[in-house]
Amino acid sequence: MDDQELIKEFLIESNENLARLDQEMVELEERPTDADLLASVFRTIHTIKGTCGFLGFAKLEAIAHLTENLLSQLRSGERSLTPELSSLLFEAVDAIKQVLACIESDGSEGGQDYEELRRKLEEAASEAGGAGPEAGSAPGAQDSSGQAVAADGERAGPVSAGADRGEAAPAPSAETPAPEAAADGAAAAAKPPPKATSLAESTIRVDVGLLDKLMNLVGELVLTRNQILQFHSQFEGTALNAAAQRLNLITTELQESVMKTRMQPIGVIWNKFPRVVRDLARSFGKQIRLEMEGSETELDRTIIEAIKDPLTHLVRNSCDHGVERPEVRVARGKPAQGTLALRAYHEGGQVNIEITDDGAGIDVEKLKDKAVRQGLLSQTAAERLSEREALNLIFHPGLSTAERVTNVSGRGVGMDVVKTNIERIGGTVDLSSRAGEGTTVRVKIPLTLAIIPGLVVASGDELFVIPQVSLLELIRLDGETACAQIEQIGGTPVYRHRGKLLPIAHLGRVLGLERAGDEDVVNIVVLQAEDRQFGLVVDEVRDTQEIVVKPLGKQLKGLTCYAGATIMGDGRVALILDVLGVGQRSGVLSEGGEQGRLEEPQQEAAEAERQTLLLFRAGRFERLAVPLGLVSRLEEIPWSKIETAAGRLVVQYRDRILPLASLAEILDPTAAAEGEKRDPAQVIVFSDGDRSAGLLVDEVLDIVEEAVTVRQPTKAPGLLGSGVVGGKVTDFLDLHHALARAVEDWFDGDDRRRRRAAVLVVDPESFSRLLIRNYLEIAGHRVREATSVAEALQRLQAQRFDVVLAAAELTSEGGKGLVELMAERPGLDRIPVLPIAGDQAAAERLEDAVMKFDQEAVLRSVEKLAQAVGVGREMERAVER
Repeated sequence: MDDQELIKEFLIESNENLARLDQEMVELEERPTDADLLASVFRTIHTIKGTCGFLGFAKLEAIAHLTENLLSQLRSGERSLTPELSSLLFEAVDAIKQVLACIESDGSEGGQDYEELRRKLEEAASEAGGAGPEAGSAPGAQDSSGQAVAADGERAGPVSAGADRGEAAPAPSAETPAPEAAADGAAAAAKPPPKATSLAESTIRVDVGLLDKLMNLVGELVLTRNQILQFHSQFEGTALNAAAQRLNLITTELQESVMKTRMQPIGVIWNKFPRVVRDLARSFGKQIRLEMEGSETELDRTIIEAIKDPLTHLVRNSCDHGVERPEVRVARGKPAQGTLALRAYHEGGQVNIEITDDGAGIDVEKLKDKAVRQGLLSQTAAERLSEREALNLIFHPGLSTAERVTNVSGRGVGMDVVKTNIERIGGTVDLSSRAGEGTTVRVKIPLTLAIIPGLVVASGDELFVIPQVSLLELIRLDGETACAQIEQIGGTPVYRHRGKLLPIAHLGRVLGLERAGDEDVVNIVVLQAEDRQFGLVVDEVRDTQEIVVKPLGKQLKGLTCYAGATIMGDGRVALILDVLGVGQRSGVLSEGGEQGRLEEPQQEAAEAERQTLLLFRAGRFERLAVPLGLVSRLEEIPWSKIETAAGRLVVQYRDRILPLASLAEILDPTAAAEGEKRDPAQVIVFSDGDRSAGLLVDEVLDIVEEAVTVRQPTKAPGLLGSGVVGGKVTDFLDLHHALARAVEDWFDGDDRRRRRAAVLVVDPESFSRLLIRNYLEIAGHRVREATSVAEALQRLQAQRFDVVLAAAELTSEGGKGLVELMAERPGLDRIPVLPIAGDQAAAERLEDAVMKFDQEAVLRSVEKLAQAVGVGREMERAVER
């Protein structure tokens, strides 16, 4: 928490205690020897004194300290409580309230110096035969020389009235007050005292059990609201409709308000970690700095309680065998002090928590070897594991990477419990690590468990609810070919979705239910389980609802497909699906959380074959195709607006003259006159920089995404060959030929001399990637895309590239850039990387960087690098020969 939060908590707590103190002081006058009452009053003043000293409120600390001295004398029996002394204590309490009111009002302690009150408190303490047990250390107290004495006994400057907190200035004696003091006093007397503080009045402390009961009642109200809304939809009536909608609004607002009462910042857990890390570092002989970001991130109280132990275990693990000893770190070229970072933030209706250390990381080979030696895996199975699968072995019971057993870790018990506890509350835990660089554990958890939004689906005659936090999108396939669009690849049902192969599971088959929906329709719910996606086929998609989560009975706890149950508006019980459990049971996800997927080369080949194509017809060519990425726009232009210039068709288009050419005429000049002109004319616009050209076609047919192999080459001018698209034979347009005929100077010089390169564009921004790909492909280069460093490395290892274009700001999770990581991998270190920047300032900071939207510079650099790569490879082949 920041200072303002601390001050707010201090004001609330202090005023609550002072409100109780008034009553206790009155009782103390009746029972002046009551030890419990005296102790309670003393504790209240002592707490205020200690906290305001920590926050730097010197004036308030001085009054509280002198009051504490008197109470200490009463508590120790050095003096008795008299009416005069009781009145003085009440006066001190009132002064403390006034100062607190000033702090709440404007953040300062006010202009009044309370010199007279402090003098009376000092004299009263001296009447007992001394300054009291702590009088000598009171802020504002004076020694024989008239100098103020600080709390630690050292001399400090005398405290002045009205001075800033913590500053020192001459303090006049009580007998001869300074003229100016008698005047910062007259003003205070003339000015009415500040209004009593309102923070304490605006907050109350409520028993947690009462909040839980209130939450349960709100849950029942939500269920009743859902039933009424469903009931009212079956009838017509203005009055009933208005009442139902009003109930809906009130219930929603009440639900949100009650949810807020249960929210707590994650800082209530993190506050203990500095001490934990400090103690562990000292016991292990290490130096560890703890960094925390996002401690104000709020979670439901039940979630806070559920993640307390798992997070503590992860922090202890990082300190024990994550961060190395100082001498080891120095020998590896690292700072002696290690860093452990905690980060929390909201994203997509969930809370993300990251625990990152810059320690030794996890040696994957060592982990696999240990799993084999402990009999958890066979040697053959271990060798087949991907890096991610191998890292997930750390969550296996009984497996630990520690060299020795300590009182913190090493027994192989803990990480499996962490994973189990996190998944039990609907969360996920993931781990990434690089040997020698460090480890990051990512935990994703829901904001609350009580009421969640969900999608209601049907399978067979049963209703189910999918938590919305796991839902990505809905896909509906209609028509006779709906089922045919789901293919079998490698024994796994998949749907080709945006160039990716999406594994498919049928909910009815997983749960053993018979299908009750339309056979000609396939409803796919795309789900996220951990960081993997899969499609769940259901019979029917209903609607989204706020559902109240009811726990399953102990007899059903072992069913991994379900996370709970809820009551629907019509009174039916619907089971809440556990997305991870359904994925594992169907086989699309393995028990370790890894997706049951195709082998990487097969996946890469399948993605490479798939293209998004624009289909159209022109003249006698009934079905033509061109990659959609090359198309700038599709236009419909009335023939009345088409003119001629220099014997060619043109149109005024976006403040320019757009040259037009009939594609039918280009492909078959002899048959062009036979075609009829449709109005408006269908125009496909292609652009290259500031140049554009339009091809007139008869009709635009469709845009499809297909895996295409050109099965039959052709020598016909203007065509590349033929292939099967959507079950029909389609001719592929030679766009280079068409544009050269449409615009005479479209390709300056002999373009065939350019080297065609395989280019990988790495940029997280989709717009930038598409734009760059567009003009690279028009120039004839073969282009693939990647959105991150990790994806780029995967593609580079699976496919051969001549040049890489990488956004300048891209770095990996370990902080390294793509160039650094490629340099560490044999075969990738010789591929040239061209940095592309989004602005001039970024381009100037990097050597050889070009602006990503400077088409000419990018093309020139790519062709130069591709030429150099070609020469280098020719030299290599010559050496080999």
